[in-house]
Amino acid sequence: MTNSATRVPVKLHKQVSLIRTVDPLLAEELLARKSLARMVVGRLSETVLLVRPEEEEALLEELRRMGHTPRVVR
Repeated sequence: MTNSATRVPVKLHKQVSLIRTVDPLLAEELLARKSLARMVVGRLSETVLLVRPEEEEALLEELRRMGHTPRVVR
């Protein structure tokens, strides 16, 4: 038997890519850049952003241009 007080609401996201940063300030920096912000469709936490999957390669290129070294896990 499940008590409704112990249930955790869950939201399912399909066909999205995730960006996870080590620092919430880096996520804010990414969102502040117009070129990157248009690719982001949501935010799961202070350090996790949802990205349109069709924008994944463009996002990786932009991160590299900014001097970041993104690690891709598939």
